[in-house]
Amino acid sequence: MTNDERRLRRPAGAVASLRPPLSALRSAPCAVRPSLAFSLVEVLIVISLLSLIVLALMQVFSTTQRAFRASVTQTDVLEGGRDAVDLIAQDLKQITPSGSYSNSAVNFFARDNDDYVTSLTYSPLVQTLPGSGASWTNGLNYFFLLGRQNTKWIGIGYAVDSTNVAPLYPLYRFYAETNLATSPGILFTNFIIMVNTGQWTNLSHVVDGVVHLVVRADNPNGYAMTNTYQYNSSQWVTNKNVRFEPPVWPGGAVGFYFFSNTVPAAVELQVGILEDRPLARAASLPFNSLAQSNYLAQQSGHVHIFRQQVTIPNLDPTAYQ
Repeated sequence: MTNDERRLRRPAGAVASLRPPLSALRSAPCAVRPSLAFSLVEVLIVISLLSLIVLALMQVFSTTQRAFRASVTQTDVLEGGRDAVDLIAQDLKQITPSGSYSNSAVNFFARDNDDYVTSLTYSPLVQTLPGSGASWTNGLNYFFLLGRQNTKWIGIGYAVDSTNVAPLYPLYRFYAETNLATSPGILFTNFIIMVNTGQWTNLSHVVDGVVHLVVRADNPNGYAMTNTYQYNSSQWVTNKNVRFEPPVWPGGAVGFYFFSNTVPAAVELQVGILEDRPLARAASLPFNSLAQSNYLAQQSGHVHIFRQQVTIPNLDPTAYQ
């Protein structure tokens, strides 16, 4: 009988008995089993990599969000600043000589905010310029101009309420008119009364955060008018119907009154506006406190300065001869 024949004739139980038990296979040290899960080391590596990716994405998102907010803020400040400067420049172009009214009417007036007027109490804001040890002194002027439209005199004035707690440094606009039969001096008087008594609710609000507002008058040769005598055509000549006042505080602007047929040939306008976020932060600090002053002193990088030279069309050249 061959081996094949013997194998075919072997009972089924005999074949099954030759197989080792399943438990023996599982417990055998040399048994090779397929991996059914990640190891602890693999899980830790994956978590670490995912954490790094999430942190990197959060940093990119935060940087993008800050850049977007900064650009939106700058856009708002630039738009508001340009609108305010354009409005003031258009008003300045209307300066008109009052003529025979002489000292009873003021054609153009400017003065520093100071303690003389309770509603304009002010200490100059000195700010450190970024990247240098130099400093910039901000100033605030309140000013008035006389204009004429057809059969009426118009008076326009601007003032920053430097005593307001919140919002800080709001700019207001005064406007009034009277007919030509009335002396225009009443318009200047009304402006001074409103400013002196702090009647801000009777004025038009223009913009907040104006930490710098200065106007300077120039003569026909482009020289700044700072005193009674000016250099003009290689000669010293007297400016008629102009009264000058010294700056109220060191580094301030020269104050002036223009009367009769005298108006400046041009006006240099400077406006500085603080961004909204630093303005809100400063407003949350105690008003006029050391903390608020120190904070604002470090925010020069968030102040946008607008400068414009405004030519006065109604200049009477005979006033400078």
